[in-house]
Amino acid sequence: MSFRDRFLTPGVARAITSPSAIVATGAGVSVGVLAGMGPWSILLGLAAWAARVLAAVPRARGGRDTAIAPRSLDQPWRGAVEQVQDSRRDFDEATRGVAEGPLRDRLGGVAKRLDTAVAEAWRIAKAGNLLSRGRKQIDTTRISSELHYARNRPEGATKAETIAAMEAQLASAARLDATIQDTYDRLVLLDARTDEVVARAVELAVSQADEQALGELDSDVGRIVGDLEALRLAIEETDDRPAAPGGPTTMGGAS
Repeated sequence: MSFRDRFLTPGVARAITSPSAIVATGAGVSVGVLAGMGPWSILLGLAAWAARVLAAVPRARGGRDTAIAPRSLDQPWRGAVEQVQDSRRDFDEATRGVAEGPLRDRLGGVAKRLDTAVAEAWRIAKAGNLLSRGRKQIDTTRISSELHYARNRPEGATKAETIAAMEAQLASAARLDATIQDTYDRLVLLDARTDEVVARAVELAVSQADEQALGELDSDVGRIVGDLEALRLAIEETDDRPAAPGGPTTMGGAS
């Protein structure tokens, strides 16, 4: 996939106006102003914005499954990546015997999009895995116990702040739980959609499908890739958000 194709994706479009890109621009301008750079501060801000947008561009892939190692992930993220890899291999197996010609060329284009889908699923799973591991470090059982104790203590100078900090930690844990579950559910759905288009590709390869059917298949795979990129950007935006005030301060096993 060319740089132009990788740049003109839904993920990059969202990154252009994402909160983290806007913050990066403001931070760049602020640094320039503080450094006495005058008008050059605007250029510094634009450079920071461009860096954030370029970070959202899907990476060029020299080969399928390059650096993709699902066994480095915990379940269920590992299984999600392995499922989409299996679908990609099934596609290869089913289309290997297709003779040279327009059909094979169109299926080759579908294969490249599936490679991108595998790569995006891998990046999503890696980010989800990091969120899951981070969530395990927030011991909500202990925090809840300490919060109950703090609420029943006599009034003191720091009581309100202590309670607020603990409540913020619990709220952060709840948001993480919701984000992790939503990300995994959407990834599983996209895996299932990938399985479905691969099954259709097998059918079309066997039946020597017409151009319209192949075009519809290619468009469906493109939509899956776009949805994967959007999901990946969303979870990366979650990683960019600042931690909640006051937390976490109590660590241990996840509840």
